[in-house]
Amino acid sequence: MEKTRKTFARTVATTVGASALLIAGTAQAALQDRDLDGNGEVDAFYDTDLDITWLRDANVNGLRDWHAAVAWAAGFSLGGHSGWRLPATLQPDPGCDIQSDSESYGYNCTGSEMGHLWYVELGNKAGGPMTNTGNFQNLKSDIYWSGTPYAPEPGNAWNFHTGRGDQDAFFMTNLFYAMAVRPGDVPAVPEPQTYVLMLAGLAALALARRRPSN
Repeated sequence: MEKTRKTFARTVATTVGASALLIAGTAQAALQDRDLDGNGEVDAFYDTDLDITWLRDANVNGLRDWHAAVAWAAGFSLGGHSGWRLPATLQPDPGCDIQSDSESYGYNCTGSEMGHLWYVELGNKAGGPMTNTGNFQNLKSDIYWSGTPYAPEPGNAWNFHTGRGDQDAFFMTNLFYAMAVRPGDVPAVPEPQTYVLMLAGLAALALARRRPSN
């Protein structure tokens, strides 16, 4: 797996600091179920803290490089809902345990969307392992791409390791997993019985209007 020399140094520093930073995140009931295609099954979760919607399946198409992951998310659609992207990484992030030259990495990076999900919503601990995956499907204990490029070194992008809870930057040519997220909430699709009730109500109103008044 390729990574920059600077990134390797960050990884070593992060590993050393993990033993002193086993800080538990506070689990919050902020992930709300969403059925995007109206089939009665949960497809996504709305994060009320960040006002974003996570796709439930955290491994739709397997490993891919950064450019392929970005293109996949941008072209993804479910139940007529498009506008998806990879999670964003906040830079700088005051929550991260390592701060260097306006860069924020390591553990407890709760300003980034994946870090917030891992620590705050799911309540996992710095240094891992990932003990809570919530109701996500196929959430791997591995590296996931962020949609944020690593500005100091073109050709690199930020990522998040769900097995340990640390944030870092690797070459875009590496093959990692990808999660999809979209801004805002996704209105729930009414279930079939809801449509039946609506139609029945409209029919009753139409019949009442057609009756002659006395």
